[in-house]
Amino acid sequence: MKLHELTYTEGSRHKKKRVGRGTGSGTGKTSGRGMKGQNSRSGGGVRPGFEGGQTPLFQRLPKRGFTNYTRKEYTIINLDVLNRFEDGTQVTPELLIESGLAKQVKTGIKILGNGNLEKKLEVAAHKFSKTAKEAIENAGGTVIEL
Repeated sequence: MKLHELTYTEGSRHKKKRVGRGTGSGTGKTSGRGMKGQNSRSGGGVRPGFEGGQTPLFQRLPKRGFTNYTRKEYTIINLDVLNRFEDGTQVTPELLIESGLAKQVKTGIKILGNGNLEKKLEVAAHKFSKTAKEAIENAGGTVIEL
């Protein structure tokens, strides 16, 4: 099978209904909208979630929780991932993004102490856990808080 031989399954594609093309077409004059009423007018219809005046479901459900708008969300990196860098490398947020270890820097980058660090690195990040700090310093590296 080649790309130019691909076709849609029979019956999976429907022809677009061309409305308002004369009375003989079956969808002429009122274009299948009926005679009068809200839905026959241009711009007519009701908003999403409208239930005919009954209290909509989203209003009947209880409100719960709270969103902290000052919350800081850090991109998390574990120690064992840093072993891929050479000895003496200065690991910065830019280097982590470049190497694909971090997709984006949200509020900042936080280094956690999961795993073992065998390399002597100079790690620069926005936050460090206590165990990560100790592990980096025990491996002979340095910690730089941005």
